Amino acid sequence: MIPFNKPYMTGKELGYIAQAHANGHLAGDGAFTRRCSQWLEQRTGAACALLTHSCTAALEMAALLADIGPGDEVIMPSYTFVSTANAFVLRGATPVFVDIRADTLNIDETLIEAAITPRTRAIVPVHYAGVGCEMDVIMAVAQRHGLIVIEDAAQAILSYYKGLPLGSIGHLACLSFHETKNLISGEGGALLVNDPQLVERAEIIREKGTNRSAFFRGQVDKYTWQDLGSSYLPGELITAFLWAQMEAADEILQARLALWDRYHHALAPLERNFRLRRPCLPASCRGNAHMYHVLLPDLAERTRFIEGLKQQGVNAVFHYVPLHSSPAGRRFGREQGELPVTRDLAERLVRLPLWIGLDEHMDKVIEAITSLFPDGAPLTDAGDE
Repeated sequence: MIPFNKPYMTGKELGYIAQAHANGHLAGDGAFTRRCSQWLEQRTGAACALLTHSCTAALEMAALLADIGPGDEVIMPSYTFVSTANAFVLRGATPVFVDIRADTLNIDETLIEAAITPRTRAIVPVHYAGVGCEMDVIMAVAQRHGLIVIEDAAQAILSYYKGLPLGSIGHLACLSFHETKNLISGEGGALLVNDPQLVERAEIIREKGTNRSAFFRGQVDKYTWQDLGSSYLPGELITAFLWAQMEAADEILQARLALWDRYHHALAPLERNFRLRRPCLPASCRGNAHMYHVLLPDLAERTRFIEGLKQQGVNAVFHYVPLHSSPAGRRFGREQGELPVTRDLAERLVRLPLWIGLDEHMDKVIEAITSLFPDGAPLTDAGDE
């Protein structure tokens, strides 16, 4: 079976882990953590990049930094991972789910303003598949209403919007280095702090609510409990692994882009025959080939498509169950409108395998896909009518 994902190692990871062990520093904020933080700051322009043990942790930190509390509302898409909402529900806030665009599957920026109430505190755009939301519009809406913008850039490392790195535009941004992402550390994440006024407090929140970071810089003679916080640091073994990935980031990006382009070229005839739809990458964006997804005509054809690939040894998967339709989403959140695009596309989307090393299997994957559409015919057999 050709897997949907296969974690990639550059070959330097184990050597750097051994080096971290030899350094005698395995807890957080060692030499490898500092290298990774500096790399992120240089590549994104963030005022401060704080490594975390997951993107979920970074989102939870962002909720604390934004002073989100009971009764507040946070605007976000429903078509996202549960952590996007959970981080704010944990603070007592209500996620307000807004519909997505049919082309990019990102939050529909034209619907955000109508969702704002006197309780709204933040907007959380999610850059689906590493494709940028319309951040110019979102930032303008936020400025008009005095809201903080927290980019969920979990999938967006090395993607750009109008020449700006995704994660560098909002007041805060959250990245993921989970094993399914472009750069990985098994589990891992980062909080990008783009507003310099939030840097000091972000460090305190990350260090269990203490000014421990300032103490180790020699800025205070002892560290004490200052604020709310928790233990969000990754261990040094995690960041040693991540550093190997960051060193090879550009090579990893180019390899993924080549796979993405091969899919896009090979599947173009099927899109012309209206049997599936390929991803949309707006001219304003430069993508990172985080995933390659297609849209089938309906749920029945998607089910047949996934099963048909499985029978030929190819593991393709669907993606999120929209949060607004989940038990917890109905309990903790509310919808802004009917969300018809979210409901429709969530039932039709399929993610195809995309991982470094897949190139030797690409012919088989593409042949398996095209075999399901003989002469451009639909998947549905006459006997199924």
